[in-house]
Amino acid sequence: MSKQTKGIILAIAGASLWGGSGAAVQYLFTDTNLKTEWIVAIRMLFAGLMLLIWSVGKQRSQLVMILHDHVSWWKIILFALLGVTNSQLSYFFAVKYSNAPTATVLQYLSPILIIIWMAIVTKRWPRRIDLISIGLALVGTFYLVTGGNIHSLMLTHQALAWGLWSAVAAALYTLLPRQLMQKYDASVMCGVAMFIGGIILSPILFIEAGPQLNILDWLLVAYVVIFGTALAYTLFVQSIRYVSPSVTGILSAFEPLVATILAVTLLGTRLTFATTLGSLLIVATTLIQSIPTNPLAKRK
Repeated sequence: MSKQTKGIILAIAGASLWGGSGAAVQYLFTDTNLKTEWIVAIRMLFAGLMLLIWSVGKQRSQLVMILHDHVSWWKIILFALLGVTNSQLSYFFAVKYSNAPTATVLQYLSPILIIIWMAIVTKRWPRRIDLISIGLALVGTFYLVTGGNIHSLMLTHQALAWGLWSAVAAALYTLLPRQLMQKYDASVMCGVAMFIGGIILSPILFIEAGPQLNILDWLLVAYVVIFGTALAYTLFVQSIRYVSPSVTGILSAFEPLVATILAVTLLGTRLTFATTLGSLLIVATTLIQSIPTNPLAKRK
């Protein structure tokens, strides 16, 4: 098997497991009394712990460096709170108030927010391809939210608010650790941040009564933690070793694709033509951004 093929398989597997996680959580929210804060605390605590255990075996020196880097700890905590915990909570609330496909697609607006932020910070006009992406994202969001009718909303105000905030949180998740990622391995850094977020949310596990779950429900919770978080992230990060970021960016579209297929076929989620069109336009912005181009405006 060639390195390119291996990288493609790893990226598709990771993105698909993420998509499956969204569908699993949608089922749990619909059929159980599961609370968002509880599943996020469980997910972050145990997935973070698993990534840390993996780091001890694969990246022990990196983990030791992080633990002794007292200067960077405030950045790590900031990333854990505003980046990791924020994105996890907002995404799961978006799933709760809408569905997995819609929540996943709305989170895909984050690259557009990053483009706008970088243009402001660097005082550089966005590239032509960036402007095209922004236009597609705006049109896609219009169709997804209104169904093509400006006088109606396809989503509740709660779903729209949490979905848009999940995009902001995902942008923070990308922007906040930029300096940290230059010093440390991504999987180690995210394992530490995820575990910190899990510890911060862990009091919820003891203060509130746990959900009433059957065996299938617990298996889905285990899937969300093990396969939909720890393994998915590990596979996707490992794929970057074999293929370019542009390829992984394109293959990340398997996340909303899998979430949509599972939600429609197994959970009975219905998508109209307008919402499907809007979703495709938003996902297309990520695909466009993944295409290598010569920048029209010099960036710092």
